[in-house]
Amino acid sequence: MAYDDYQSLRIAVASGIAHVTIDHPPINLLDLPLILELDRFGREVEADPAVRVVVLDSADQEFFVAHADVNLIKSLPTDDTTRHTELGPFYAMVERFRTMPKATIAVIEGIARGGGSELALSFDMRFAAIGRAILAQPEVVVGIIPGGSGTQRLPRLVGRGRALEVILGGDDIDAVTAADWGYVNRALPAVELRPFVESLAARIASFPADAIARAKIAVDAALPDPVDGLLTEDQQFRATLGGPEAHQRMTAFLAAGGQTRAVELRGFSTS
Repeated sequence: MAYDDYQSLRIAVASGIAHVTIDHPPINLLDLPLILELDRFGREVEADPAVRVVVLDSADQEFFVAHADVNLIKSLPTDDTTRHTELGPFYAMVERFRTMPKATIAVIEGIARGGGSELALSFDMRFAAIGRAILAQPEVVVGIIPGGSGTQRLPRLVGRGRALEVILGGDDIDAVTAADWGYVNRALPAVELRPFVESLAARIASFPADAIARAKIAVDAALPDPVDGLLTEDQQFRATLGGPEAHQRMTAFLAAGGQTRAVELRGFSTS
């Protein structure tokens, strides 16, 4: 498969491994163009028999994915608070990385907040660089809730109490704490991170594709199906969008320099 005409992703396939690097300056914002390319890549790699492992990383060591585009969130419709019966496009995109018959690995060397965290959480495994990686779900800070799977994936990994600490506290979680809690698989020194992941990916890619796919199905059978919970999260997320305080806080975040590199690097607050 060629994987042609991508603007925000760099993709290379060799020895059964698809390496996909997010390269979307200035902060790898999860905006519509990046979302559409991740969706297209997911569909293509899911159907590619040459790939057994997908490794996602970033060209920017300071940003994995900053977060979802707040301007895009502000533009979402606010008049539908019903519970849907099918996953929306963003949910379908991230869920595909969990369910595809490939092992999926996220390499986090920088900031992964909000939608960036949710994208990483949707992968089978996550590995983070000590002293560099930051994970967070700060949506409540701006008056909404995680709307891309965070409320469903985090409790399965870290438990209810810690998930609520992450989501309601909105603070940054460093790589070592994230590993201790189960937010990521391991935290490794930056110089060891990529060699470790490459070795793991090569080992998995050397095994039969059918065994990899069936192992994922069997492991997922031990856990509750997340789709029902995702539909609930989706409804609750959309119910927050029409609130005046959410609009005010998102506007204040942008006015204070949100989505600029300097502000995103130091963290932010609307209080």
